[in-house]
Amino acid sequence: MGMLSKVIKSGVAIKAVQVIKREASKPENQRKAQELFTKLSQKRRGSR
Repeated sequence: MGMLSKVIKSGVAIKAVQVIKREASKPENQRKAQELFTKLSQKRRGSR
């Protein structure tokens, strides 16, 4: 049972990575990520 559980968990992890890669490659999600990064960078600079 332990080995089966590990195989299932690793399969789920692999699938999650595939979904993340697919979503990250979409232009609208790249734009949102860039906006978030910019916003966080500005906040960080402003708090110093």
